[in-house]
Amino acid sequence: MKLKMYHKIAIVMGSQSDFSTMKDCVKILKSLKISFDVKIVSAHRTPKRLYEFAKESEKSYSVIIAGAGGSAHLPGMIASLTTVPVIGVPIESKKLKGLDSLLSIVQMPRGIPVGTVAIGEGGAINAALLAASILGISNSKISNQLKQYRIRQTKSVKLKP
Repeated sequence: MKLKMYHKIAIVMGSQSDFSTMKDCVKILKSLKISFDVKIVSAHRTPKRLYEFAKESEKSYSVIIAGAGGSAHLPGMIASLTTVPVIGVPIESKKLKGLDSLLSIVQMPRGIPVGTVAIGEGGAINAALLAASILGISNSKISNQLKQYRIRQTKSVKLKP
């Protein structure tokens, strides 16, 4: 049986306000010329949309990046409904500075994995880079784009302050 690879990423978030963090995923994926879709899918306010998205995800995506704040159920709920790898991005919350989001995403029950990155902007950037690494396993063009990104990053570091 031949595995079908789409080399496309879904970026999903629980609400419009999460986009201020998740836009960093968009920037990275655009710079790497990786195809992606961006959607709002709330675990609590649009459960039917979440269910339909997760159940259909295997037909379109190779990786899902899910940003969520507060109770942050979105990444785990998606992961429970699909075999597509899910990377959870904890969104910084007002009350607990994103610690609540981080703990909700990282504390998944055995058997339902969610790769979890740091809280906020750094996590969103790393989620995009991790997704690119996953796609790069089976796509040399993406792998080379990621290598070039890292070379540029290294060159941007000054020798002296």
